[in-house]
Amino acid sequence: MRYLAESFIAGALRRGRSVEQFLGPIGSPERLGVAYVEVRPTKAAYEIYVHAVEDVGHAAFCDLVEFPPFDVEDEEEAFGRLLAVAEDPQAALATAEKETGALRTRWVNQGLVQDEYWDFVRAGRPSVMAPDGRPWPSGPTTSR
Repeated sequence: MRYLAESFIAGALRRGRSVEQFLGPIGSPERLGVAYVEVRPTKAAYEIYVHAVEDVGHAAFCDLVEFPPFDVEDEEEAFGRLLAVAEDPQAALATAEKETGALRTRWVNQGLVQDEYWDFVRAGRPSVMAPDGRPWPSGPTTSR
């Protein structure tokens, strides 16, 4: 199973492992991009990053961390935009979900967000619904 149960999400974060969630397409038909959110543990807190990258993937290239930033003029975006910092895993997840529209049932371990992106590519890059039929998140940081 790709998605983490809630107890495994918190466990991964407490062990120092990031969790991620694919948020879907951003941009316009003329300039395609995709976004994903990451909750990253640090020594003292949990940082929430939103990554917006150009949609340059294909069958042989789906590693989102290698994609160029969507906003090339924003130096911070090359690494991801720090959205917030929280003191505990539950607060970090709640903040990420509130700010981006992410769903508690869709978190994956670090690196598996590429699998979500690959499903998106194979489904023809749907703009309204995810490949599994759920609507894309519509939080303020992922508006299209």
